[in-house]
Amino acid sequence: MAKGRNNLLGVGGQRKKLSRAEQQGAGTARNEDRKAAEDKKQELVRKMRERAAGQAAPAQDAPAES
Repeated sequence: MAKGRNNLLGVGGQRKKLSRAEQQGAGTARNEDRKAAEDKKQELVRKMRERAAGQAAPAQDAPAES
């Protein structure tokens, strides 16, 4: 068995060092970029769900018409 297997120091990543402005609550543009990316993702998910619901509805109606 290898030595040092029980040493988990450094596992889990490191914390980002915050600037003085970030510590006081004035975030950087990075926070705005994250918000914009999250908004785009939510919009994409909404569109995909609408398409999935739109494709599922005609498939259910088609056998009834036959």
